[in-house]
Amino acid sequence: MNLKSLDKRLVTILLIVFVQMVGAGMILPILPLYAKNEFAMSPTSVTLLIASFFAAQFVAGPFLGRWSDKVGRVPVLIISQIGTVIAFIALGLAGSTWVLFASRILDGLTGGNIVVAQAYVTDVTPRENRAQALGLVAAMFGLAFMIGPAIGGLLLEFGTQVPYFVAAGAAAVVVLMTVYTLDESMTPQEREALRAAATKLRLRAAFAVRPLMLAMTIGFVTQFALGLIIATLALFGEEVLFDSRPELGVGLLLGFVGLSQIFTQTALLPPALKRFGEARTLVVGVTIRSVGLLFLALTVSPILAVAGGMFFSMGGGLALPPTQSIATKAVDDSKRGGVLGVFQSVASLALIISIAIGGVLFSLYAHLPNQVAFAASILSIVPAVALGRYMRLNANKGETWAA
Repeated sequence: MNLKSLDKRLVTILLIVFVQMVGAGMILPILPLYAKNEFAMSPTSVTLLIASFFAAQFVAGPFLGRWSDKVGRVPVLIISQIGTVIAFIALGLAGSTWVLFASRILDGLTGGNIVVAQAYVTDVTPRENRAQALGLVAAMFGLAFMIGPAIGGLLLEFGTQVPYFVAAGAAAVVVLMTVYTLDESMTPQEREALRAAATKLRLRAAFAVRPLMLAMTIGFVTQFALGLIIATLALFGEEVLFDSRPELGVGLLLGFVGLSQIFTQTALLPPALKRFGEARTLVVGVTIRSVGLLFLALTVSPILAVAGGMFFSMGGGLALPPTQSIATKAVDDSKRGGVLGVFQSVASLALIISIAIGGVLFSLYAHLPNQVAFAASILSIVPAVALGRYMRLNANKGETWAA
């Protein structure tokens, strides 16, 4: 894919994703410690708070994806982004734990913006370039998470609520960008044809398509490992890695993770896809990801944590875009948004379960905080590589992955 020849709509949606994720990245390293220190929540309760977002997203994801297929991407993007603005403001104004939970649930219910953005990308990108285009979305994630968490940690100097209000401001900017700069990805005629062809893509129907089932299974396993890390990273940073200002330390750590994500999407993913294809690239990605998790399991210092985080991010950057691309190619084009919504729901289900388990493990093994990362490493490698190998072998036999 020649970056100079990118569709202007793709450039615009990538910019929107970047600004959106900068806001989300600001609160990532500070929300768990905010809930623990300001509201006296236990580690288990903190991880349930994090999981509540993904639980709501699990419910709403398929609906928002299908809705965007029918009415267009832009209206759904606007509505979901407004929900994010309200949710961030509520976090900043929260005076009790139920407000914290309500704000995360609201953001999850309306949090189809990334799903819809990915569907938008598939709309304006030829099928053969989808993995690379989705990789550019992941690069925007990396760039945003290189900047956002560090900004969130620094903003704490001005007050514990300030990062949430600034994140709300960033989300409001995204709403304005979407309204005034983003054109719809489909013409009225294409939307009418899509509405005529569209049918609900239920989980049972999705799993009946073997390539889609395999892609979603891999997505579930890899996101399960990610959830264990998300649940405990800030708590682990406070307990093990940083003696003071753990929010800033975790934010900077995530900044290095974001930098490796950018490098992966711009320098590693395109040649890997060209040389190895999607299935083999996926296998390489999950292997590197598991090595990163093993580093985190063995770390007792910020330096090793940075190395583990960078390998983890690089592996995920190589694995996720091919997985999503395989999923979208497994159905006809009228269901692109729906399949990404179902994929998001499966990923959210994995995160819900693993985040809740991560909090319990961290509480039970408080004297061994590295055990969560070790469990994630073990769970990540075996089934993901086995499924990836199965896909590669069938692809070598000439089986098509597009239904």
